[in-house]
Amino acid sequence: MDRQTAFITGAAQGLGADIARALVASGRNVVLCDVSPSVTETAQQIDPSGARAAAIQFDVQDEQAFQQAFDSAVAKFGSVEVMVNNAARTAMRSIWDISAEEWDSVLAVNLRGTFFGCRIAGRHMRQRGYGRIINMSSIAGQQASPATGAHYAASKAGILILTKAFATELAPHAITVNAITPSAISSPAVASAPPEKIAAVVKTIPAGRLGQPGEVSSAVVYLASEAAGYITGATLDVNGGRLMR
Repeated sequence: MDRQTAFITGAAQGLGADIARALVASGRNVVLCDVSPSVTETAQQIDPSGARAAAIQFDVQDEQAFQQAFDSAVAKFGSVEVMVNNAARTAMRSIWDISAEEWDSVLAVNLRGTFFGCRIAGRHMRQRGYGRIINMSSIAGQQASPATGAHYAASKAGILILTKAFATELAPHAITVNAITPSAISSPAVASAPPEKIAAVVKTIPAGRLGQPGEVSSAVVYLASEAAGYITGATLDVNGGRLMR
């Protein structure tokens, strides 16, 4: 196949940026997308020439803006073969303190944004008869925990069902749709937490350590590959054994 192109939301920093780097290293072009203008700088760091990495700033809550961004990616690189729905909003708050406005905002970014991404990419890939869609969920969507907001957890659980729905629709067109559920991944936010809190989390992980961003990115690269063509509607846990199913 010609060089593939990946479209990644929430890619200005953190895990999204790491996924973009891994997909470039795997030989693909990447389109990094984020609501933050810093996504442009991230893309330039990944590929200063601009030949392999492009940046588009938009809000995944806006379906029209999402479609326009996707169309721009297709116009630049010819097609999009890999879609990574990674954009998310996290809000750690007691279930009793979540306002209606915050509930709607978290669900709009995390779940509605993923729905738009699956549908927009799915239509394009269906016409081409090939594609890989990878949705970033979380262990928070698999088990209740006071460590995450109920709205965040509900959105991530919804992504798992949405993944199966699109997988069923798109399987006849050689398009796979899968979800990844990371847990306790090392990040700047985690590093800034009190050491005793980090230690308490590590005690709950059979592997005895935090996960590394590259371990999640490697899972994305695998699900985006030809080797994963017979895997669809699946949830890949990257959690060090924290939740075994």
